[in-house]
Amino acid sequence: MYFKQRIGKYGEELAEAYLKLIGYKILEKNFRCSRGEIDIIALDNSQIVFIEIKSRTSKEYGQPSEAVTEKKLNHIYKTAEYFLHVRNLLNQNTRIDVVEIYSKPQKCYINHLKQVI
Repeated sequence: MYFKQRIGKYGEELAEAYLKLIGYKILEKNFRCSRGEIDIIALDNSQIVFIEIKSRTSKEYGQPSEAVTEKKLNHIYKTAEYFLHVRNLLNQNTRIDVVEIYSKPQKCYINHLKQVI
């Protein structure tokens, strides 16, 4: 596994632990379809949350959330629509969040951006 893949997997594990800690119920991880992929789908009270996780070891190339472009958000939105359709959940309250993970040796910072669109 390449370095970037290890950082991404580690970030997803940290984000999942964080989300559980704040009371989210994880419904699905790495949901994929022809329209795209969603890192984590969770339940926050009665709201379904589609979560994109971006992990970085530095801010050299900008904030992790800056990598969530309009094109990426469009893919998340279409994938979320598909998920809701196949699960017969079209009338549910939903939102899209981004969780930024900054990881350095022996330190980790989490920034949770709610309802990015």
